Amino acid sequence: MRAVQAVIDEDGNVRLLEPIPLSGSKRALVMILDEPGAPIAETALLSERSLAEDWNRPEEDAAWSHLQPAP
Repeated sequence: MRAVQAVIDEDGNVRLLEPIPLSGSKRALVMILDEPGAPIAETALLSERSLAEDWNRPEEDAAWSHLQPAP
């Protein structure tokens, strides 16, 4: 599995930003991203405080510590 950047035009045509050598046809997933600087969804802003209460706890830090780089 590999992720590559692409641009989708207003007609829905997908253009990859780098060549990808493939051996035959492959399936792909397309995720539509907002442009940098696009306004943040109101629901994301409204939920930030309640999620921070849960995420910013020592127990959460300990649970995810194995993903942090070694000092």
